[in-house]
Amino acid sequence: MTRLRRRYRPGAPAWAMLGALFSLCALLLPAPSAAHAETPLDLDAGGRVTDTVGALGRRRSQVEAALARLAAQHVQLYVTYVRDFSGRAAHDWADATADRNGLGPHDVLLAIATYPRQFAVSTAQDSGFRAEQLAQVASVAIAPALKEHDWAGAAIGAADGYRSVLAGQPVRAPVIVPGRSDPGGSGLLPGDRRFWIPVACGTLLLLAGLYLRGRRARGRPAPPPPDPPLVATTTPPGLARLAQPLTPLPELDAEAAAGLVATDDAVRTSAEELPFALAQLGEEAVRPFAEAVAYAREELADAFRLRQRLDDAPVRDDDFRRHALDEICSRCTSANRRLDAEAAAFDRLRDLAAHAALVLDRAEAVARSLAPRIDTAETALASVAGRCAPVALAPAEGYPAEARDRLAFAEAALAEAHAALAADEPKRAAVSVRAAEGALSQARTLATAALRHAYELDGAARRMASALVDAEAAAAVPAASGRGAELLAAARREAACERIDPRAVLRRIDEAAAALDASYPGTDPERAARARARAGRAVLAARGEVAGARDFITTHRGAVGGRARTRLAAAERHLALARPPDGSLPPRAEADAERAASLARAARKLAERDVGVYEGPADAPTRPLGGALLGGIVLAGLLPATFGGGATRGRLAARED
Repeated sequence: MTRLRRRYRPGAPAWAMLGALFSLCALLLPAPSAAHAETPLDLDAGGRVTDTVGALGRRRSQVEAALARLAAQHVQLYVTYVRDFSGRAAHDWADATADRNGLGPHDVLLAIATYPRQFAVSTAQDSGFRAEQLAQVASVAIAPALKEHDWAGAAIGAADGYRSVLAGQPVRAPVIVPGRSDPGGSGLLPGDRRFWIPVACGTLLLLAGLYLRGRRARGRPAPPPPDPPLVATTTPPGLARLAQPLTPLPELDAEAAAGLVATDDAVRTSAEELPFALAQLGEEAVRPFAEAVAYAREELADAFRLRQRLDDAPVRDDDFRRHALDEICSRCTSANRRLDAEAAAFDRLRDLAAHAALVLDRAEAVARSLAPRIDTAETALASVAGRCAPVALAPAEGYPAEARDRLAFAEAALAEAHAALAADEPKRAAVSVRAAEGALSQARTLATAALRHAYELDGAARRMASALVDAEAAAAVPAASGRGAELLAAARREAACERIDPRAVLRRIDEAAAALDASYPGTDPERAARARARAGRAVLAARGEVAGARDFITTHRGAVGGRARTRLAAAERHLALARPPDGSLPPRAEADAERAASLARAARKLAERDVGVYEGPADAPTRPLGGALLGGIVLAGLLPATFGGGATRGRLAARED
């Protein structure tokens, strides 16, 4: 570079300048590449996605999530994006790349060339996939996405398609999000002659012009320098983009928190409407929408997991925190987009306006069945009230009254639907029926929660006897610790009271037994049996705590903020670890169950605090409509919430305008 600068000095011979310019062009132009420089390709060692053309952009995390879901079924899908296959046949290129990287029988390679929009799938002969299955995934889940330049959708469709094949289910087309037609063809990639040749020529002409202008200017007197402007009038476009400030972290944090709450509301509302759609349409018709809700739940769970990590261990690294908050917003956007994409199809199938009379009849039948169920729940709570302390009854004591409140709102909405049908206004009837469905769902949840709470108190009281036997056996060991004995004595005194909280007393008895068993070393079959029994009781208790927090947040979500929902999501994760789907008790089941119960209690406390300070809209009416606002059954402006994401969940009333 030093020599090049010297060649540009004023007064240098013209031939020297031109020689320097041609030298610059030679430096800028890349050396010719081999015909098959990208064949075979080394896959990215850090993951399952190799994107050499920048095709995925911000959707890379969605692709990786889809590949991870497929990996849970012991099939690894690798996806690679290149601009073209360097003149080779697509399948030859994919097979050569798979061989070079040593992919095995349970590995699948999806190779995508963005410029010609070609793809190929490479699998081993003993992969277990039949040729017709691979062809079905290719034609239904991959090709439609590539046709619309949805590079991420092709990979997501492939992963979900192979999951469907493994589960014996039909393959579904992905939600199409069109992208750039040729992401690798912008000329910004190293080695692309279509970019560097114009750049080199342009540079050559620019420098030649500067040289000639300098020659002419040497004979003129230099003009006086202009006065500097007080304010810059223009900024180069590139610099303007670079100068744009990032969203301040407090604002980004608030955006992520609001996104979590709104997305959680959308998922819960969509899940509540599914049973009504199931009764109307049948399981097969509702399956795509159930899958959309499941997908949105997974994305939301990942977002809550990130939020919990930030809450548990606050970090000072602003870049890490910004990345985590951006990812939370991205996950929420993905969840909402999936629900929004299904909203139109959901409306077409349900068609509440056309089927308002039929849906109204079903909703009224549900309403009639709820009144006696609420009475049963209230009676069950009264039956345990005589022997349980008020603190034990408090979590569900008000549920029967709230259930009747929601039922009253539903009955009023159903009466309004009847009036609308009589006036030949089916769209208005559809709005009222949907509002009634939301209220009926919450009334059923509240009644079930009250009934379950009474059963849990009864069950905890019964399990206290066996827990005391186990604790006494542990206390009989000579090496038993003093602390464990003190805890057991305190638990005995509490259990002897006339009115107790059976769940709290049971926790203290098991805590004492655990301390006693841990006070002496070695293995003991009896001690192991006691530990398994404690783990089983801990899982049951955690299940009740998590369900109680979930029911409260679901039925009061109009007031509950993000912190309570984040703790609930963490509690649900730990409960799943403590009690896997196969019903086994892992070694850490007791610890995970205790953590789940603790998080659920924290979630419930935070949610109750939010409800305690909730005021609602300034013009919020009194009950029962106020309860519908508190429960998120109706949105601001009294729009009934329905299936869909943030962009569509208030659409029914919007159509009435």
